[in-house]
Amino acid sequence: MLNIIYSKHIRNTQLILAVLTVLACISCSTKKELNFSGKTMGTTYHIKVVAGWFTSGSDLQKQIDDRLLAINRSMSTYDPTSEISRFNVTASTTEAFTPSDDFLNVLKVAAKLYKLTDGAWDGTLDPLITLWGFGRKGASDRMPEKEEIQQALSKVGFNRILLNPSGTIGKRDPTVSIDLASIAKGYGVDEISRVLGKEGFSNFLVEIGGEVFARGHRKDGKPWRVGINRPDREAAFNDIYRVVPLTDRAMATSGDYRIFFQIGNHYYSHILDPRTGLPVRNGVVSATVVAANCTVADGLATALMVMGPENGIALVNRLPSVQCLIVVREHDGTLTNHASKGFLN
Repeated sequence: MLNIIYSKHIRNTQLILAVLTVLACISCSTKKELNFSGKTMGTTYHIKVVAGWFTSGSDLQKQIDDRLLAINRSMSTYDPTSEISRFNVTASTTEAFTPSDDFLNVLKVAAKLYKLTDGAWDGTLDPLITLWGFGRKGASDRMPEKEEIQQALSKVGFNRILLNPSGTIGKRDPTVSIDLASIAKGYGVDEISRVLGKEGFSNFLVEIGGEVFARGHRKDGKPWRVGINRPDREAAFNDIYRVVPLTDRAMATSGDYRIFFQIGNHYYSHILDPRTGLPVRNGVVSATVVAANCTVADGLATALMVMGPENGIALVNRLPSVQCLIVVREHDGTLTNHASKGFLN
């Protein structure tokens, strides 16, 4: 009798599993992946959205492009009519500037990052970025003089920016100017993720210039998988160093291997140390941050390039729900990984 009951139990279990498998297949077949891509903020974006089979993406594409255009018009230093450009040319310490919600939101994060990293991340590097040839005036073919660097440094420091309780902003120093490129893409990722969430989508991947936010899962139910580029100047853009499974998290990577110039045998990266005015030369070639939102992840990744592995890991380990991977090139050319607690765990 026991054998008969056990045998029926096995058959019933097999039937239930078979039904669940069929239902899963039906569910999967009713879904499709919408893909969107385009250009923004001097780079490209790629978006994947898991949607119902009969969902149209035509209106969604317009929403994405319109939202990115608004952000770019706010924070592009290449557009002389943008908010950031108009604020930068303001030569007054008494004039109050009324920013858009986008501009103010990013400035608030910028102020927190500046304080959190003890100035290793600084949104007022515009004079140094221009001096070193990584800004609007194009590439440099020479090393700036020490006097030029010191002069540019005298205009740097996010504490020179006023964020007033009224919601207006201003300058403590009329010469200070802002460049938010190291967090603007992350903010764009967060904002497009909000657009998709408001439209009812719960499974998507948003990427702008390598900065990413992943919500939910892929069409097959598995976590999204995001690659970290191999931190070599000769490496192809699709040469993957590490793959990170990502669900309901943002990831941003900063490195010294894509934007640089060379004089003789020396390479000068676009990652500048706000404390010295010089390109970083601490051996760090890549820093990846995983966090709840991409604006913070984007800025922290840049800061870790400046801080180095010891101080950078110590900072990240103090932050809740933030992890990082810092890659250092040793003197013999080998790469060493420095991971925070919980990275990929």
